[in-house]
Amino acid sequence: MKGNVIKYDEKNINTDLIIPARYLITSDPDYLAEHCMEDLDPDFNEKLKEMGATIMVGGMNFGCGSSREQAPIALKASGIKCIIAPSFARIFFRNCINIGLPIIEFKDFDELHTSDEIEIEFTEGILNNCSTKQKYKIMRMPPFIQEIIQSNGLVNFARKRIL
Repeated sequence: MKGNVIKYDEKNINTDLIIPARYLITSDPDYLAEHCMEDLDPDFNEKLKEMGATIMVGGMNFGCGSSREQAPIALKASGIKCIIAPSFARIFFRNCINIGLPIIEFKDFDELHTSDEIEIEFTEGILNNCSTKQKYKIMRMPPFIQEIIQSNGLVNFARKRIL
C-alpha cells in the first residue's frame, strides 16, 4: 500500500471527534464521510483531496471513547486506506479490522509528517517513508487478520468461509 500522510499530533482523538454523535442518524458511509473529523478539522475532506492523502497518522490512544463502529467507517469512506498511531483504543482497533481498514501501531510516529509519501509492506512488516528514504520495521499482522482486511472486512471473510 502506498499513500500520502495526513497527520494529527493530538493524543486521545476520540470517536466523537472522528464522527460527531449528531451525525449518527444513519449508517450510510458516504454521509458519515461528509462529516468525518469536522469538529477537529473542518477542512479534513478538502485536505484529503488537495493532498491526495490516504494514510492517517494520529497520536496516542487514537479512537478512544465510545465503541461506535461508525468512526472507522467514516474514515474509510472518506478515503483513508490505513491508520497509523503509537497506540489505539482496543475496541477501535478491532472495529477497524472488522470493516477491513488496516491499522498499524507505530511508536516512531514522530518520524512521519503530513504530505510524506509512505509505502507499507504488510506481509514483510516494513514501513518505507519514500519522502525521507527511511525504512522502519513494523509488527506484521497475523495471516488471518491480513485475510480479513483483504476480504474488505469480517463479514466478507466469513461469507467466503461459509459459502
